[in-house]
Amino acid sequence: MNGVEGAPAGVTIDGSQGEGGGQIVRTSLALSVLLGTELTLFNIRAGRSKPGLQAQHLTAVRAAASISHAKVEGGAIGSTAIRFAPRGLHPGHYLFDVAEISGSAGSVSLVYQTVLLPLAFAGAPSTITLRGGTHVPWSPPYDYVSQIFLRTLEPLGIEASLELRQAGYYPPGGGLLVGSVQPAAVLQPPTCPATSPSAWPRGSPAASLGASCTST
Repeated sequence: MNGVEGAPAGVTIDGSQGEGGGQIVRTSLALSVLLGTELTLFNIRAGRSKPGLQAQHLTAVRAAASISHAKVEGGAIGSTAIRFAPRGLHPGHYLFDVAEISGSAGSVSLVYQTVLLPLAFAGAPSTITLRGGTHVPWSPPYDYVSQIFLRTLEPLGIEASLELRQAGYYPPGGGLLVGSVQPAAVLQPPTCPATSPSAWPRGSPAASLGASCTST
């Protein structure tokens, strides 16, 4: 896959927008790979006490680059700007290790989220091995990703799995997750739960979908 017909040739994004954190980095990378669009991202994590790429964010950059054979400029710890040029979308067997960078226990679930959607549209199955923090502050733990996030995506046509082989807590890390992503044809529109919102268990897939239904 070499991008979406009609996608813009290049996009520049100010990373200080919104909360100015890491999510704009991960989302920008995922869309850049999926659309085959060159990305320039500046003011990375300007809203944080330690701006720039930290271990988890840099691992996400490297992961996105691996699955797209991207050319990357500025991919280093502390960098506040990157240029990311994807060159196709490539399914395969991947290992992403946050601990490679300064022994960090950074969240591997956030790295997984960066590559999940692009790999779902890579045209063939992929496997992903992730090393680092599986249960760390300020990020979704493994249990949420496997039991809520992935189950919420199933009705949309995204088939993926994630297995905990070794828990990794902050600060030691050392966690291990193994996942798979199956190819998807198209995204399906969400079907709103038929039951009343009061019947949805907090944090359940129904509640996750229902929140978007009740807000429209």
